[in-house]
Amino acid sequence: MSMRKRILITVKTYPSISRKYEELVCTAGFDDNGNWIRIYPVPFRRLPYDKQYKKYHWIEIDLIKNTRDFRPESFRPRDIDSPDLIKFGDRVGTENNWAKRKEIVLQNVYDDMSRLISEAKSKGTSLAVYKPATIIDFVIDSTDREWTEKQRSALEQKSLFSSSEKLKIVKKLPYKFSYVFSDNSGKKRKLMNEDWEVGALYWNCLARHKGDEKAACADVRKKYWDDFAKTKDLYFFLGTTLANHQRAPNPFIIIGTFHPKKENQIKLDF
Repeated sequence: MSMRKRILITVKTYPSISRKYEELVCTAGFDDNGNWIRIYPVPFRRLPYDKQYKKYHWIEIDLIKNTRDFRPESFRPRDIDSPDLIKFGDRVGTENNWAKRKEIVLQNVYDDMSRLISEAKSKGTSLAVYKPATIIDFVIDSTDREWTEKQRSALEQKSLFSSSEKLKIVKKLPYKFSYVFSDNSGKKRKLMNEDWEVGALYWNCLARHKGDEKAACADVRKKYWDDFAKTKDLYFFLGTTLANHQRAPNPFIIIGTFHPKKENQIKLDF
């Protein structure tokens, strides 16, 4: 049974290749009651441009429970090809140091990672707002530079649009971007950031530096370490993957950041 849900989009992950060799994006946000909703799977770049929702826009969308996903927050679009699938509402801005966004996003904030992991295993909790105790570092690690040949060939054979309009395969990120932090118990942890924005920032910086990967990575670190970690009131949006939710000791990854200014940085106008 489908339901029409109003959701404030706060999360959009970098495109990944699914086990069925389809390009998918995980998007998530909050409903009117402040509950997390995951919209997955979504072939996001296949959507018409006017249906490609952005962060902090309210959308209305027809959803049904994803019966292949036990996680309670997981829903899927009723009909991805429906012309009236998505209706756009207002965008929630950053006025007054993100005041309206804070009202919605910061209703339930975790600071105990062990408690959150326990809830994931016992209750299926798979999305959360998390406040680290201390940010220790922002780490950039090399990884596989290309999709596997099997992934590429399968994607190239799929026509995500019509036969006359094929989608260019999304570039695979050659680096993993992670935060190292401590939780409220003092335990040191490292989580990878799979936010769409960190990937887009890397490619933009690489183009600006004319292919210089070292310079591009330095710019990404400047944003996520020098700016977000050092000068902002940084929170993580955390999520699990279906494959690792039950088997990984810590199934969470960072799927977005929330970074208003620290309150003592706000300047008052008289």
